[in-house]
Amino acid sequence: MTTLAPARPKSRTGIRGFFSRPEKPYIHPYLGGALLGIVLFLAFLITRNGLGASGGMNRYVAVVEDAIAPGHIDRTPYLLKLAGGAKNALDDWSVPLITGALLGGMVSGFFNGRLKPEINKGPRITNRTRLILAFSGGAIMAYGARMARGCTSGQALSGGATLSAGSWALMMCIFGGAYALAYFLRRAWN
Repeated sequence: MTTLAPARPKSRTGIRGFFSRPEKPYIHPYLGGALLGIVLFLAFLITRNGLGASGGMNRYVAVVEDAIAPGHIDRTPYLLKLAGGAKNALDDWSVPLITGALLGGMVSGFFNGRLKPEINKGPRITNRTRLILAFSGGAIMAYGARMARGCTSGQALSGGATLSAGSWALMMCIFGGAYALAYFLRRAWN
């Protein structure tokens, strides 16, 4: 009589295993805030600049645009400051900062089991509607970040830490606008 060995569980390999790690709990918000404060302090200490994402993203866009339509860069004063002539648009403190934030977030998501393709939404809206809302909101925030001369990271964290009145006013407007709009968009989450 032969005995069968118990079946080994199938290992999660390939792309499916990459996205199906066990999810770990989030860090405590106060600890996360304290760690963010330390990162902000170190950013000021090391780079003499604060935190911000929109500047680095603009530089990446300028590099891509320079590769596609170099003549446009030379005719646009804003882009000319970033990548005109012999300037390297990637030669700025904000580029490694945004690159590290993107890669660090991806690594953190992987190790904590949150790196997976998903669309977070309420049960009463479609994926298409959620994606349209996300893209529209992102486009409005990106436009606002350029008008305000900085994104929420640069304005709220860096500007707020230096007690800039304009940064505090902008953040109050962002929170006020979010609360005012939340009533009309509650269907997207409920």
